[in-house]
Amino acid sequence: MNFRTLDLNLLRVFDQVMAEQNLTRAAERLAMTQPAVSNALRRLREAVGDELLVRTAYGVKPTARAEALWPEVRAALGRLREALDPETFDPTVSEATFRLAMADATAATLMPLLVAGIERLQALANVRVFPLTTRDPRALVERGEVDFAIGYFPDAIAALTAQGSTASLQHQRLWDGEYVCVMRKGHPLADAALTLDTFCAAHHLLVSFSGRAHGFVDQALATLNRTRRIVLTVNQFFTAGRVVLHSDLLTVLPRDFLPATGFERELLAKPLPLNLQRVHVEVLWHRRHEHDPAQRWMREQILAAGAQRDSRGRPSDALLDAG
Repeated sequence: MNFRTLDLNLLRVFDQVMAEQNLTRAAERLAMTQPAVSNALRRLREAVGDELLVRTAYGVKPTARAEALWPEVRAALGRLREALDPETFDPTVSEATFRLAMADATAATLMPLLVAGIERLQALANVRVFPLTTRDPRALVERGEVDFAIGYFPDAIAALTAQGSTASLQHQRLWDGEYVCVMRKGHPLADAALTLDTFCAAHHLLVSFSGRAHGFVDQALATLNRTRRIVLTVNQFFTAGRVVLHSDLLTVLPRDFLPATGFERELLAKPLPLNLQRVHVEVLWHRRHEHDPAQRWMREQILAAGAQRDSRGRPSDALLDAG
């Protein structure tokens, strides 16, 4: 590729298409026609000498080459934007798209507050929420696949804290919560004291995005030389609430999550018979966006929504492999 003759506008098109994963939406964001976007992508493909996107029934899918190229392109465009217009971002005039990764329950808790704030400001922000499928979202943020990851990431936060000022990712706490044991109100253990023995003898459901039948509770039990039987793993907290409601399975969720399940009146929460660390819901972002005006604005909106949720005592959760 001859970089001296490369039209840098092609990189703006590529960045928007990668963010939207759809040519029509990208064209709308860029104020271009779809044929013009397609032509720009063709020219970029020819310049790069490699296929970047393939069409699917739902839009376009990036190739491995595109996935590797995008974080660098996005970071370079961000630095250029900061250099040319370091302070200016008017959310009521400038349109921007932000990609957030979080669990279903986190989205149900945070997004109504976040959207209400955006609409109150009459901002032109577009928010894309992606499912979170890992306990450690650092790679997602490092590669630029999302702008923010929101959830409970104890191992990732510990690693970032240990790295100190050399860490490429930044984080800030949104709210705290605590775990409880959840069962249906007619469960055989509903009217009995929940001891460690009865807890371990029961059958359990685990919310596990990886499908791995081992979570934070199991780590805590291992320190006590105890185990439990996990009959079922699911990857959504809403599903967990519904299954527990119609079975004798136990699950472990944050206490404030119960209203978000939609089954609060039918479910019963009991204190856990073992010590478990509190839930610290955090937002993560990359240091390269630290001073980007648009990114900084969205970060402020996320923090404000988290503070609003905390002050209201709204349902909380952003947990991965929570039980």
